[in-house]
Amino acid sequence: QVFASMLRSSSATLARAFAARTIGAHSSTRAFWAGVPMGPPDPILGLTDAYSKDTFEKKVNLGVGAYRSDEGTPFVLPSIVKAERLVVEDMMNKEYAGIAGIKDFTTLAAKFVLGEDSPALKENRVASLQVLSGTGACRVAGEFYSRFKGQGSDIAMPSPTWGNHNNVFRDAGLNITNYRYFNAETCMLNYDGLIADLKDRPQGSLFLFHSCAHNPTGVDPTPEQWEGIADVMKAGSHHVLMDTAYQGFASGDSERDATSVRIMIDKGVSIAVAQSFAKNFGLYGERVGCLNFVCQTAEEAAAVESQLKILIRPMYSNPPIHGARIVSKVLSNPELEAQWRTECKAMADRIQSMRQTLKSELESLGSTHDWEHITKQIGMFCFTGLTPEQVQRMISDHHVYMTKDGRISVAGLTTNNVKHVAQAIHDVTK
Repeated sequence: QVFASMLRSSSATLARAFAARTIGAHSSTRAFWAGVPMGPPDPILGLTDAYSKDTFEKKVNLGVGAYRSDEGTPFVLPSIVKAERLVVEDMMNKEYAGIAGIKDFTTLAAKFVLGEDSPALKENRVASLQVLSGTGACRVAGEFYSRFKGQGSDIAMPSPTWGNHNNVFRDAGLNITNYRYFNAETCMLNYDGLIADLKDRPQGSLFLFHSCAHNPTGVDPTPEQWEGIADVMKAGSHHVLMDTAYQGFASGDSERDATSVRIMIDKGVSIAVAQSFAKNFGLYGERVGCLNFVCQTAEEAAAVESQLKILIRPMYSNPPIHGARIVSKVLSNPELEAQWRTECKAMADRIQSMRQTLKSELESLGSTHDWEHITKQIGMFCFTGLTPEQVQRMISDHHVYMTKDGRISVAGLTTNNVKHVAQAIHDVTK
């Protein structure tokens, strides 16, 4: 018994010693990544988190870039529900799509943006690859430019532009520069400044444009102004990337929203088109996109496609298939496509209606400011012209959440909250 007691005591001592050594070893591993600093929070996600924690009954979130119904809830288009049901009923396999994605999808996506009768498509001089929505399209294009224009090449973007553009192209190895775009005094386009800046760039420069529904301002050039922009691009032998995230969602007419892209092609500009099907088809989480390089010959298009595949292979290898199959089903079925066009226009019309209602409510409150830009801008976003200080008051005093640059998502407005938002804007701008 004495021996057994000694053994138990000895075992306990060894166990404690081992535990101490283990804890010490674990504590030393904490330093493996000690040199990694905490990254800054994403401004939109931070805004959403603050909104979620707010207990005020009439709080409003105008920061999220996703469509909401008039009840303020996410909206799945009925045409998409039908298309998805047909995709499931087809019982297709789940094999890899291949580096370039689903061929039916890329063919239909290219026709959607370039036009059914596009000469470039008929002459097989378009390299079209399925990618990870619009962000993925921009990143792959950026990698291509960095490799074949040169690491550190300038890419000129509108000031302001979508916040993630800077991250995407900087990480792709390009140098970010800007051209004038937004007139803060009128909250509309600074066309003269834009043209002057475009003309000031060296031959063969890289440019990024928003095809329609410019994010974050909602300010688009007119068709005539796009003609002028395209003339400068052609004269300078420049390369253009058209970020096309809202085709059909901006005006409610997908043909009209493709005007800028088609003008560039008609003028013979070197152009690539980044397509997203998140907003217009409501497929946010499916990551459906297409990247199209319009080339001068079929041989050039084949070479460009081969290099894009080389870039994609070590990046993510191949794209997801489900969302692309849904889009393909819609665009290949005349009945479904007609239904989708009606539903897409309804979304655009609701947003335009909210713009008009917000402007009317501000005027009825006796605001002395000119709010004409609210209805002249287009698409999901509106640049209100509010200062960062006024935005902070919108949040702290009125529980209306928006980004500090004064941008609001008009899709977040509803018939139930638009009066409250108008009153808040009026209060902070008195």
